[in-house]
Amino acid sequence: MTSRHAVRFGLGVLLAGLCGAAPTAGDIGGCGQEAARLDEEKFFDEKARVDCARCDTCGLVGATCKAACDGTSSESFPDGCEPLVHDGEVCLRALSDADCDAYASYVADQGATTPTECAFCPLDPQGAAR
Repeated sequence: MTSRHAVRFGLGVLLAGLCGAAPTAGDIGGCGQEAARLDEEKFFDEKARVDCARCDTCGLVGATCKAACDGTSSESFPDGCEPLVHDGEVCLRALSDADCDAYASYVADQGATTPTECAFCPLDPQGAAR
C-alpha cells in the first residue's frame, strides 16, 4: 500500500468513526430530562409574565402587551399540539433573550411573528396542527 493509499484509508476510518460516534435520534436536546408533556396553563401563564416584562422593558404597547400584563391573555395550543416541557423551556428562554426589535414583532397587533423556538406545532393549510 502506498503512502497516498494509507492516508486515504486512514481518513476513511476516521470519518467512519466520527459518523458512528453521533448521538442517536432522540438523545439530543433534552439535557437528560424525561419526556413530559408541557402543561398548557402553566406555560401560557409564564409566557404572559415574560411578555409583560419584555413589553415593559422595551416600552411596547398594544393588545398583546395589555392582555399579558392584566392577566386576560387567552393563548392556547392548537388542537392536536402536544409540546414537551423542554420545548416550553427553550421557547421561554428565546423570548427572554430576544432584543426589543424582535420582541416588538412577536407582540405586534397585526402580523405578529413567532420565534422558531416557539413554533411547537406548525399548522397545515387548514389550520390543524401537523
